[in-house]
Amino acid sequence: MGILLRWIIMTASVMIAAYLLPGVTVQGFWAALITALVLGLVNALLRPVLILLTLPLTVVTLGLFIFVVNGLLVLMAAWIVDGFHVAGLGWAILFSIVVSIVSFVFHQVFG
Repeated sequence: MGILLRWIIMTASVMIAAYLLPGVTVQGFWAALITALVLGLVNALLRPVLILLTLPLTVVTLGLFIFVVNGLLVLMAAWIVDGFHVAGLGWAILFSIVVSIVSFVFHQVFG
């Protein structure tokens, strides 16, 4: 699957998740497009390092701390991108779950 299609699917997932969750706002298509790009870069560059650093805590919580790491990465993306706002860590965790589910469905349909 091409990188452009993955980017479009992620953008659509961000827009749908922001529509479904009242604690998350995206101000337009371009903000969603940039948010999808930033989330992709943050997940590719920082997520492996954070997963490795928090491995003992992740093992103790039986893997549930991964949700917190994902939420923190979403908050980081919200801090970077103008036009993308998340009300708190709980909304960021819910946002990451919804984006994952919507992206999975889109990848199954279009992939």
